[in-house]
Amino acid sequence: MNKSLSAQETKRYSLVIWKILIGGIALFAIFISMIGLGLFGALPSFRDIEHPKSNQASEIIAEDGRPLGTYFVQNRSNVTYKDISENVINGLIATEDTRFKEHSGIDFKRTFTIIGYNLIGKKQGASTITQQLAKNLFPRESNLNFFSLVLTKFKEWIVAVKLERNYTKEEIITMYLNTVDFGNQAYGIKSAARVYFNTTPDKLTLTQAATLVGMQKGITMYSPTRHPERSRNRRNTVMAMMVKSELLTQQEFDEQKEKPLNLHFNAATVNDGIAPYFRSVLKNDIKNIFQEQSITKPDGTPYDLDRDGLKIYTTLNYDMQVYAEEAQKEYMKILQAQFIASWKGRNPFKDKALQIEQGVKRSDRYKSLKLEGKSDDEIKTDFNTKTEMSIFTWKGNIDTVMKPIDSVRYYKMLLRNAMMTMDPTNGHVKAWVGGINYEHFKYDQVKMGTRQVGSTAKPFTYAVAIENGYSPCYTVPNVPVTIDGYGDPWTPRNSGKPLPGNITLQKALAYSQNFVTAYLMKQVGPVAVSTLATKMGIPNVPAFPSICLGTFDSSIYNMVGAYGAFANKGTYTKPIYLLRIEDKNGVVLFSQKEIPKPIMSEEVAYVMTRMLKGVVTNGTGSRLNYKYKVNAPIGAKTGTTQNNSDGWFMAITPQLVTGIWTGCEDRAFHFISTNQGEGANTALPIFAGFIKRVYANPALKISHADFEAPKSGVSITFDCNQYQQQEEGATELDEKLGF
Repeated sequence: MNKSLSAQETKRYSLVIWKILIGGIALFAIFISMIGLGLFGALPSFRDIEHPKSNQASEIIAEDGRPLGTYFVQNRSNVTYKDISENVINGLIATEDTRFKEHSGIDFKRTFTIIGYNLIGKKQGASTITQQLAKNLFPRESNLNFFSLVLTKFKEWIVAVKLERNYTKEEIITMYLNTVDFGNQAYGIKSAARVYFNTTPDKLTLTQAATLVGMQKGITMYSPTRHPERSRNRRNTVMAMMVKSELLTQQEFDEQKEKPLNLHFNAATVNDGIAPYFRSVLKNDIKNIFQEQSITKPDGTPYDLDRDGLKIYTTLNYDMQVYAEEAQKEYMKILQAQFIASWKGRNPFKDKALQIEQGVKRSDRYKSLKLEGKSDDEIKTDFNTKTEMSIFTWKGNIDTVMKPIDSVRYYKMLLRNAMMTMDPTNGHVKAWVGGINYEHFKYDQVKMGTRQVGSTAKPFTYAVAIENGYSPCYTVPNVPVTIDGYGDPWTPRNSGKPLPGNITLQKALAYSQNFVTAYLMKQVGPVAVSTLATKMGIPNVPAFPSICLGTFDSSIYNMVGAYGAFANKGTYTKPIYLLRIEDKNGVVLFSQKEIPKPIMSEEVAYVMTRMLKGVVTNGTGSRLNYKYKVNAPIGAKTGTTQNNSDGWFMAITPQLVTGIWTGCEDRAFHFISTNQGEGANTALPIFAGFIKRVYANPALKISHADFEAPKSGVSITFDCNQYQQQEEGATELDEKLGF
């Protein structure tokens, strides 16, 4: 029989309970205060909260603000609140934290409700969006014991309260969406929108937003790429919760729930975006700049391009870059077929054992086997054993089974190509295509690689001659010339059958006649030509007569810079492509501007543009007009090296200078006939495809205007009718311009 408590006992027990309760609350408050004071381990400071350490991708930005690509360990790029679709905000609040706009970081009402659910076996999470943000900003260690786990949870509470005190709700939800992992190397809502739907966060539709929000319950379990049906069901659950929270109408839900996922999936890799070769060169340049100029973070540690969220502003024009890549792909398919057909019935590998052996030793496979400690015999066996591999073709990557040694031979016969375009007035690089496929061939051929330049070097000799008083109309016998005094006597041969009789310098350049070029070299001397080439930004040009025919090596980058001096009225501007670098808070870390240097008179430069135009109107570059129908004032020079190993095309307009090179990786592999291997066939058509696209886009504002004559006039006679009258003693000049 139960005995009822007396009033005095009830009072005593109630007092004990209240003491325990108050004591517990006091102890809890002391415990929380001790955590806040850092007695159980340091808490993030306000500075840490203001500048959290996160692996944020650095963005490379084109001149119009469009992203070219990113450098990342985690593909994370931040956005602002106004750049996020309302569908994402509403879906997140409805699913993760319905009282987000009411609580102050910790939703105690929801917490105690969730504890009750968990006690009866209905496991649910109680973290608010702010608490989840705290967890994302300062990730906990794995494999924690119970006490450490509880301690960490309380730390997250304190950080959540700090966040609520110092940031608005909009800022908190934006920070959260910028730190969330969406799988497939997509960190943050900006990356997720691009990776899964190829769009931007502000354009995410209701179903797209619900799909991404739904992934937060489990990025693997509800992955739209791995488990599309499960992801679709979860998406519909998110929309149903939006209806429950009155953030979506039942009618809208009914209209949307049957829609497919409609993914536009693009896995994030460091190769994503356009201009991969450019971005690779740029990354290396930035590292060198930071090191040379001692640019570091405020704490003295070096910047990490893959983690520190830098903004890298470049000169590249997004549209021109796309056009350059399209033009290359379009024509190289055709040219590769020509190349293979030209060797039909012949063995291209005859007497090439050394080149194949070198190709083997340069391959990643060989280096990997060497690191594994394989002997030369074992490596040879491996290269002669069929294996599965993926090879590049102009129809796309092909998975096949072949001997690695055969893949070396295959790639030796694969034509490579590279090009660069620059604005000559300021040196700003507009397009950069360093190779045919960055995934397979990492080596950049624009700046890092050099090749023999052939006849594209001839204008340097002609420019020195013009500067020394020669007229484009000066007539020279087109016969072999021997130059002595520089070692053995040098007598160059002409490429193909020379034009007969006496010809003008203008015609000799237009038709790339070696004899006349050698004649000019004999008159002006190699030192003067070498000096001019150096002033035009081409290093290591030896002072020997043969440089007039382009026997030296140069990069496309340097050749474009040099030709820019002709187009820019005699002023050389070193090509630049990096304008400035900002940290993730917008602080400028580095900036640069072009440095123009006058290197020849405006008059000489103008005459050279007239002569280079003659190459297109009536010379080796004329197919630009008659075949590709590019009818604009364009100056150019073709170039073909010995055995047709290299094909070049250099083109100038008042607003753009372009350089293009084509050839095999190894010079021993080349076209058999000059008709197919010359620059007019291997490089010119790519320029045609590029410039036609550029002219067709009025937004680029690239006009068909001609080169401007010097305001002070031109004393050098470039009109050959006038020149002839002068030779005959005439005193009145014909006003006609042109050739």
